[in-house]
Amino acid sequence: MAAEEHLDKKLTTKILLGLLLGAFAGVLAHAVAGPSPRLVWVVEKVTQPAGQIWLRSLIMIVVPLVFASLTLGVAGLGDIRKLGRIGLKTVSYFLATTAVATLIGLLLVNAVRPGAGLPQETREDLLARFSGQAQQMAQQAGQTQFGVELLVNIVPRNPVAAAANFDMLGLIFFSLIFGAALSILPEARARPLLGVLEAVGDAVVVIIHWVMKLAPYGVFALIFSVTALFGYDLLRKLLWYVLTVLAGLLVHFLGVYSILVHFLGRMNPLDFFARTKTIIVTAFSTSSSSATLPTTLQVTERNLGVPREICGFVLPLGATMNMHGTALFEGVTVLFIAQVFGVTLSLETQLVVVVMAVLIAIGTAGVPSGSIPLLMIVLQVVGLPPESIALVLGVDRILDMCRTTLNVTGDVTAALYVARSEGYRLDPGS
Repeated sequence: MAAEEHLDKKLTTKILLGLLLGAFAGVLAHAVAGPSPRLVWVVEKVTQPAGQIWLRSLIMIVVPLVFASLTLGVAGLGDIRKLGRIGLKTVSYFLATTAVATLIGLLLVNAVRPGAGLPQETREDLLARFSGQAQQMAQQAGQTQFGVELLVNIVPRNPVAAAANFDMLGLIFFSLIFGAALSILPEARARPLLGVLEAVGDAVVVIIHWVMKLAPYGVFALIFSVTALFGYDLLRKLLWYVLTVLAGLLVHFLGVYSILVHFLGRMNPLDFFARTKTIIVTAFSTSSSSATLPTTLQVTERNLGVPREICGFVLPLGATMNMHGTALFEGVTVLFIAQVFGVTLSLETQLVVVVMAVLIAIGTAGVPSGSIPLLMIVLQVVGLPPESIALVLGVDRILDMCRTTLNVTGDVTAALYVARSEGYRLDPGS
């Protein structure tokens, strides 16, 4: 265990170093070369592909990992009534904490009013620069299923197609049903298949070790690609908006999570954050809950001592449904855009934003910028032009990194809470 902790600390240090060096090199390259054709070529042909190869390597193992871990988790719970109780606790926790995050964001954006002071020239410039990207997002938003359609499509016609299309809700539903079926079969009948799934899970863990050895280099490439093209220009223009989102995320991360971990998880918050630092750094670097899931499962079980059956049930579900940071970001962004256009949203409309943000967060894909198309639906519902999302697209990647960190850390707090509430004795390293 001591050797594993040492390796974990060493890897975290290397990832953090890659993150800092990538950010520094990117900002320096932007300052020296600006958005020159040569720098754009380096980003598009070298660093971005390198970063994407590493990111796709993590996402590659998500489907077998989710199926194996969820099925084993549900089968390991045994009693169907216990599954229902844990499922109710998990989903209730997700919805309640997501609503709290959204309210924090709305309180801050109403207090700071970052959109009220945005110059007309800046608004027109941003809309012009990112209108093409916004139109592509609008097409994707138009194809997005929501409401009753989303509920119906949780049940996949073909689980293999759901896995192939990265339909995580459909895959999760099938895994839950399959695991529940295995739990009521005679042990002699279920044991061979459970053994196969355990072997799949063990093989995936080996692949995770291989991929994570390349993490410092992948993180460097991803962060360099963002900062080299990003620079400080857009950040300065949207400074108050960015600071409002970051302040809300920080309040929820340090404040709400600390309270939840202390009272519901019965753990020292400082100890919790220290034990999950690898998850935090990986989530920040990848901007993807799905890509971080392999690390989240491994670290939560090993460093926090949460039982495998709880991790296997709560964490894959959280990577798809639990989007605290996304909901907070959506609430702030909707009101920011309304302020830019001089539209006053009533209290009733803001409550609609809260409900929509919570519900839409469930359908958000756990991939970089997966929330943007769904956010356009919220804008349309409250009477704002969906294309106005162009105002924030330039700074979305840095905010996506931060809100993904909040999302993933929230999944871990949920697993900790569920394990404690079920009476498990947490024994890290067992």
